[in-house]
Formats: sequence, C-alpha cells, structure tokens
Amino acid sequence: QVQLAESGGGLVQAGGSLRVSCAASGGTFSSYTMGWFRQAPGKEREFVAALTRSGISTAYADSVKGRFTISRDSAKNTVYLQMNSLKPEDTAVYYCAARIGTYVKILPRDYDYWGQGTQVTVSS
Repeated sequence: QVQLAESGGGLVQAGGSLRVSCAASGGTFSSYTMGWFRQAPGKEREFVAALTRSGISTAYADSVKGRFTISRDSAKNTVYLQMNSLKPEDTAVYYCAARIGTYVKILPRDYDYWGQGTQVTVSS
C-alpha cells in the first residue's frame, strides 16, 4: 500500500508560478498511474492532471491545459505539478492520488490512494 505526501503549496500572486510535489512511499511507485485533483471550498473535487506509469501519456483538465505540467521522477518516487500563469480560480486544496492501472482516469473514484492535500492560494 502506497502512502502519498504533498508539499509545496502556498500563497502566490496571480500570474505567478508554483510547483507542488507528491512523495510516494511504501509501494512500488512504477506500478501506479498518478493524478492531481483539487477542491475549492464548497465545490466538488475535480480532476487537474494525470500521468501514466511510464510517464509517456498525460491528461489535463481544459481549465489548466497549457499552464500546468505534470511529471514524475521515478528515482525520487515523486510526482510534480508545475503551475504557471496562476489565476485566482486555481485557489484550492491540491491532492495527489495514485491508481493501480495503466491508463489515466479523471474521476476521483478511479483512484485507490490519496494524500492529505496542500493548500494553494492565488491572490488577485
């Protein structure tokens, strides 16, 4: 069973950049497709980005496409979300998730393991 721990959240001005990280432990990192989700107050958790086990295939929500980049470092058992051109509407708790499987999925129910989340706040 894998444990996930996010870090790197914080406060940033609109137009700025931030990178959040997710360190995996207790499992075989290469076995998992990894995803990032976010949840703003009063809203449902939504898909942001996902990356296959191989790191070859990715998927992004339309709202972040062209601004966010997901990547993974197998040597460090870590997945990253680089966020550029941030907007106030990107403000949310960002969660890392892992699923046992080959393909990227965009629904939270398709993921097996979750981190505790990290807060990202974008000021206008």
